[in-house]
Amino acid sequence: MGEPPIPTDDGTIEPIGLKAALEERYLAYALSTIMHRALPDARDGLKPVHRRILYGMRLLRLDPGGGFRKSAKIVGDVMGSFHPHGNMAIYDAMVRLAQDFSQRYPLVDGQGNFGNIDGDNAAAERYTEARLTEVARLILDGIDEDAVDFRPNYDGTTEEPVVMPGAFPNLLANGSTGIAVGMATSIPPHNAAELIDASLHLIDNPQATTDDLLAFVKGPDFPTGGVIIESPSSIADAYATGRGGFRLRARWEKEETGRGTYVIVVTEIPYGVPKSRLVEKIADLLNEKKLPLLADVRDESAEDVRLVLEPRARNVDAELLMESLFRLTELETRFPLNMNVLVGGLVPKVVSLLEALREWVDHRREVLLRRSRHRHGEIEHRLEVLGGYLIAYLNLDEVIRIIREEDEPKPALIARFELTDVQAEAILNMRLRSLRKLEEFEIRKEHDALSKEKDGIEKLLASEARQWKTVAAQLAETRKMFAPETALGRRRTTFGEASVHKADAVIEALVEREPITIVVSEKGWIRALKGHVADLTALAFKGDDRLRITFFTETTAKLLVFATNGRFYTLDASKLPGGRGHGEPLRLSIELEQEADILDVLPYVGGRRLLVAAKEGRGFLVSEDDCLANTRKGKQILGVDGQDAVKVTPAAGDSVAVIGENRKLLVFPLSQIPEMARGRGVRLQRYKDGAMSDVKVFAATDGLTWTDTSGRTWTVTDLTDWRGERAGAGRLPPKGFPRNNKFG
Repeated sequence: MGEPPIPTDDGTIEPIGLKAALEERYLAYALSTIMHRALPDARDGLKPVHRRILYGMRLLRLDPGGGFRKSAKIVGDVMGSFHPHGNMAIYDAMVRLAQDFSQRYPLVDGQGNFGNIDGDNAAAERYTEARLTEVARLILDGIDEDAVDFRPNYDGTTEEPVVMPGAFPNLLANGSTGIAVGMATSIPPHNAAELIDASLHLIDNPQATTDDLLAFVKGPDFPTGGVIIESPSSIADAYATGRGGFRLRARWEKEETGRGTYVIVVTEIPYGVPKSRLVEKIADLLNEKKLPLLADVRDESAEDVRLVLEPRARNVDAELLMESLFRLTELETRFPLNMNVLVGGLVPKVVSLLEALREWVDHRREVLLRRSRHRHGEIEHRLEVLGGYLIAYLNLDEVIRIIREEDEPKPALIARFELTDVQAEAILNMRLRSLRKLEEFEIRKEHDALSKEKDGIEKLLASEARQWKTVAAQLAETRKMFAPETALGRRRTTFGEASVHKADAVIEALVEREPITIVVSEKGWIRALKGHVADLTALAFKGDDRLRITFFTETTAKLLVFATNGRFYTLDASKLPGGRGHGEPLRLSIELEQEADILDVLPYVGGRRLLVAAKEGRGFLVSEDDCLANTRKGKQILGVDGQDAVKVTPAAGDSVAVIGENRKLLVFPLSQIPEMARGRGVRLQRYKDGAMSDVKVFAATDGLTWTDTSGRTWTVTDLTDWRGERAGAGRLPPKGFPRNNKFG
């Protein structure tokens, strides 16, 4: 028996639809994940856990330049007061804020082992210590001056900030990544000085577009450097829509080692890639012989990254070697851009660069107004107190008499000198030692200064132009801290272009060059034997299958497969099965219709011309380069009706011999056949009925050669009787020509 349902307070059991209950609960979970975990706020660029860590450290007075505190103490306070989750969740978030290879501008200053670029974890929280950085101080600046709203913490015992004042463009400067429910965010780090320049331009030109801002923000600026090879148009499109990505490559240089030899030294690796995993991957590829141009990889890193790549030989092209590594390893990565943030702290939205900066500068203006109003209130209170002090100073003896003689001095003071409650309280709370300092001159001086400041604040609150001018001045001040001349502000990621090496050259560089022998069986099974094997008598085939085509080539070569449907298919020799078994059917590597058959397989040489012919006696010459296909579906070259292509042969020679099923042979000059890229071709031989049987291209001086069914070779040099014009009928072949009407 299962547990009975839990009754409600009044003892009745209320039935609830499962679908409705699940929807309600899942929606609550999804909203919680989006709002309180995964997406950063557009104004301060922080997620709740980071905001709570910074505020908790502020309460512990861990200011920059001050002392460090144990990370365990910080994590404990944050967990107990603000973030009721696992301590590892909080500690991991704090560690990331301290890593200079994760954060472009770290918010936590860590002491101890906070992990490294190799991917090693930080030491336990009981061993490490931390305090805030200057950047974090900027983000918190003004939090005690009513700059932002506060809300009750999770148990209602204290309060936490809803958002930070954010005097630093943290959202874009440090970036953010997160996965919520049904949405995600991915924002790369940027250069703070560039962001502030763009913000100043936006304040001066409220109608500016994202394109205008790209004059200042060139692209991401990753803490680990690297080279962005994305095109400017692609970058502009990504920032305009808030979605896109950036291709990021490692920075490398060629280091001469004497006598014409060299090594490649990688000094910066892409953002977010653990160095140890990268070296491991390169070493694995070396062992698998997938990097024939590379001899060795060494990690000589100390404080800085230094990966040494040794080429196989001194004549290896460094660009080509790196291009092959970029293709196969994380020396090139793509960082996605998906600027999905909480606008106003409430609405998830994908924003453009313009909208992101607009949210930040508007927030800065709001913070300025709130701090100004707070300061205005403080000044009014102080002026009121100073007025009371002045009265007390001018009537000191009377004030002392009232305090000494009256049972209730406060009402008496208020009645005697027409004081306010605040003034009377301030006079009563004065220390005796202050009396000697209460000189009229000092009081009036402070009163005048505060009155002047109050007047300035009132003018500021009344003028939007003044507000924006003040915000701009604050931003300009912040920019000085992160100017390009400073160590922290200098741009680390630069922009470049991908190498101009052809894809073929790069693919070839990924394959070890070795001789092989291609074997194709009658039933269309293909394999590649190691080395150039001349004697194939010992080769085994499946069942009643037997050898059909064989030729020598290399692992870096391409193969052309011609089928009866008039299509050419391209295969990489390096991807063919080895010679230990029976190979595998060619149809597994290409998308060949069931009705079509494979006519021939030949090595791609490049630069040759091929003669393709169809059954009804049509054909043309085609450049071998035009026959290369980019997909498994192949490339249609010869136009056919159904499946009636019969022949492909290299056009090496000056004459063409065609024989039909009617056993008529015709010889004519090769020059009479046109060269085309694709089509149905021209008539090679005319038939009353029947079709073409075979075609051959040969050199007239060598004569026409064929092999009969017994394996004997025949050559005829005098072909006068069979010579004619293209599209002729031809005559019966010479004595000894095979009965199967094939040249062999």
